[in-house]
Amino acid sequence: MRNSISPTSFFPILLLLIFLPFTQCSIFPLDKSGNLIEQICKKTPNYDLCLSSLLSNPESSNVDVKGLAQIMADILLGNVSDSLNYIEGLVKQAPEEQLERCLAYCAELYIPVVKYTLPQAIEALSKGQYRFANYGISDVAKEADTCEKKFSSSSIQSPLTDMNNLLESLSDVAVAIVNTLL
Repeated sequence: MRNSISPTSFFPILLLLIFLPFTQCSIFPLDKSGNLIEQICKKTPNYDLCLSSLLSNPESSNVDVKGLAQIMADILLGNVSDSLNYIEGLVKQAPEEQLERCLAYCAELYIPVVKYTLPQAIEALSKGQYRFANYGISDVAKEADTCEKKFSSSSIQSPLTDMNNLLESLSDVAVAIVNTLL
């Protein structure tokens, strides 16, 4: 007796092969999330920073675009908090009064960002209020720039340049991700 494939048993497989590429589901969710992360990061001003930041969080492989925006905002908040702690430590050790004033000025810029602005932006993001979230997240880049300008206006070399540049870049990436939700 010969083994034969009936047309009715082959038909479901044929349908699957034809329509699978057009569906939003994926047999391999990690590939889909990796592709989502790559697609989103390509829409940001700093692809490498976006990719490395999101991939550093294991949850990023299991979320949608809104989740990626939330993760990036949380990463930004963590970095601003760390920066504020670092600045406060430098203020205590500043050898010159002018340097201490500049550092204190930067700390005063970052305190409301850490305590109010970013937490409110993150909450707005979770509620789908993307424009408000965008505004709060973009404030980080403005404050980092203002901090840096304080040093240049006082002719003191900023010990915060690299950190401020990173905060600006993270903020720009987070804003770009939120913009994809608008």
